[in-house]
Amino acid sequence: MGHTATAEAGSGGLTATEHRLENGLRVVLSEDHLTPVAAVCLWYDVGSRHEVKGRTGLAHLFEHLMFQGSAQVKGNGHFELVQGAGGSLNGTTSFERTNYFETMPTHQLELALWLEADRMGSLLAALDDESMENQRDVVKNERRQRYDNVPYGTAFEKLTALVYPEGHPYHHTPIGSMADLDAATLEDARAFFRTYYAPNNAVLSVVGDIDPEQTLAWIEKYFGSIASHDGKPAPRDGSLPEVIGGQVREIVEEEVPARALMAAYRLPHDGTRACDAADLALTILGGGESSRLYNRLVRRDRTAVAAGFGLLRLAGAPSLGWLDVKTSGDVEVPVIETAIDEELARFAEEGPTAEEMERAQAQLEREWLDRLGTVAGRADELCRYAVLFGDPKLALSAVQRVLEVTAEEVQEVAKARLRPDNRAVLVYEPTAPQATDDTDGAEAAAADDTEEAAQ
Repeated sequence: MGHTATAEAGSGGLTATEHRLENGLRVVLSEDHLTPVAAVCLWYDVGSRHEVKGRTGLAHLFEHLMFQGSAQVKGNGHFELVQGAGGSLNGTTSFERTNYFETMPTHQLELALWLEADRMGSLLAALDDESMENQRDVVKNERRQRYDNVPYGTAFEKLTALVYPEGHPYHHTPIGSMADLDAATLEDARAFFRTYYAPNNAVLSVVGDIDPEQTLAWIEKYFGSIASHDGKPAPRDGSLPEVIGGQVREIVEEEVPARALMAAYRLPHDGTRACDAADLALTILGGGESSRLYNRLVRRDRTAVAAGFGLLRLAGAPSLGWLDVKTSGDVEVPVIETAIDEELARFAEEGPTAEEMERAQAQLEREWLDRLGTVAGRADELCRYAVLFGDPKLALSAVQRVLEVTAEEVQEVAKARLRPDNRAVLVYEPTAPQATDDTDGAEAAAADDTEEAAQ
């Protein structure tokens, strides 16, 4: 089944066609003959929101396991074959999906499709205790390096747990806990693969210098015989009240470079006009050095060295507005917080100026053009809109919807959501560096070196 390639209104002339194999795999193709490269992107409709208590981090762990070999590709062969052919590749995990992607010279497109099909259809043939233990250690080390052992590293994890209550599918982040990573078994991983890594739970997009007919023939050849699976449970309900109903606050005393105020607000679901309005509000308030908060805190008051406000779009739960301010010198956090509340209240009362709206819309338009301007970025966006909203072509006109948002709508969402009773707050207070024994430090460094070498 296919659709004719026609440019959507507001798409900048970009086109996409959608097809579906008999086993349920959705395929999206977009031709772009500007450069002789092609991007392959595969989104599986599984992320940390699908995990159950006691097995957090399994979706992210499995992202790593997918690079550990399949029936016809042993060990690190996936990396070696793609990079040896002049391509690049990676995979990522979020609350709502897991994706895998390659960008290849056009004449190597078939190789990328074969590799993705081989691990979708036969990963269980290669998944064993050795690969499980190897990647479990890699993920645990990633957690140490990116979360546990860096300044402010666990802030996002802490705020997420405060904004989304215990038992909510978004309460934990994709990295998972050390205890749950240790508890995951080989059978857990196999069951996870059988449940979620099926063609009818995936969207495959191919963008670039492609022949659509030949590309579809390769996709049918390599993916068409993979069996579908109908045992996937529905994700748990992620709905919540629009506002938290009271400020949630936690003071964190850690060895960090400076005091910090971080906060998270519940904002409208992704895919809605209100979410686009919220994106514009946060861009005006904290999106770069021309924003209101940066001008107030860093330039005028000189009470902060950094101030930013960004949006994490979520489709299955309220989106997250993320505020991050690092203080200057010995400035106390209450000084910062008072200034922030003054700016938010003024914005809610007065709304954005025409100049601010124009600048914020131009900034989001540029970001959209940056994403869709590369074959890899476009392939990812097509998958995103197909998986989360059912229609890949929505990716091509997303910026038009942002440009249609009015100043009144931006003011309305700010007034309704950017309030003290709708935020979780982390206050970081620095502690003095802890003295360490030289011998222990050397032993720890040696252990880290051994772990890196084992990877």
